[in-house]
Amino acid sequence: MADYSKLKEQAVQTRRDIVRMVFNCQSGHPGGSLGCVEYFVALYGNVLKHKPKPFKMDGKGQDMFFLSNGHISPVWYSVLARRGYFPVAELKTFRKLNTRLQGHPATHEGLPGIRIASGSLGQGISASIGAALAKKLDGDNRWIFCLTGDGELDEGQCWEAIMSAAHLKVDNLIVTVDWNGQQIDGPTKEVMNLGNLPAKWKAFGWDVLILENGNDLDAVIAMLRKAKRRTGKGKPVVILMKTEMGYGVDFMQGTHKWHGKAPNQEQFDSALGQLGETGLGDF
Repeated sequence: MADYSKLKEQAVQTRRDIVRMVFNCQSGHPGGSLGCVEYFVALYGNVLKHKPKPFKMDGKGQDMFFLSNGHISPVWYSVLARRGYFPVAELKTFRKLNTRLQGHPATHEGLPGIRIASGSLGQGISASIGAALAKKLDGDNRWIFCLTGDGELDEGQCWEAIMSAAHLKVDNLIVTVDWNGQQIDGPTKEVMNLGNLPAKWKAFGWDVLILENGNDLDAVIAMLRKAKRRTGKGKPVVILMKTEMGYGVDFMQGTHKWHGKAPNQEQFDSALGQLGETGLGDF
């Protein structure tokens, strides 16, 4: 098995960054952010062909990533900063006045790494399809990656996009669904039961992969690589990635109650104590 010790250390640090960002401004979405750490660390640290500097919006010759469930911006900001897109110290400005690190990613502040504004749920797959088709028109043989949430699939636009991607044979697109079974108002089964999610994506014409443990870094890297091998065959690819909301902090794990809630001082201290320190250092 490959040695991913440095990436695993980054995963721990990213969780520290998430908790600190949300605590510092007493606002934000820690639950989904903590649950998707391994995905972002794997993607930017091992899978994605990308160039932090100079950052170019058109992404020519590079892989491109689009975050549809934009409320989990803390995890993305941490990974972007620690991959060199902007200074790590800027993480302390999260959700503050005049910051580039808005609660939901936006483009008008010119933050490197962000290509679309997101967080208005349901739109990311559509944007990703457009980028993937542009790659094909340009003869650019790179991939488009997109992350969406399972609760986000309540949005009808998602299914219109899913249907059109298969129809248009957008086979340079890899969508991952954060399948944590939670959304803002409760478990997805209670709010809007998604039913047999793998069967639905398959019926819509996608190549479906299931990742049983999206909080295992080795498994995430292996699955993303597998997904890349499945592209170019006439079908878009989806990874249904099972994660645990709030992973890494015991009192946040597995509950929708930490979808958009900041910890108090006691909870903050407990969370950092559980996560431990790393050699990378806090912002």
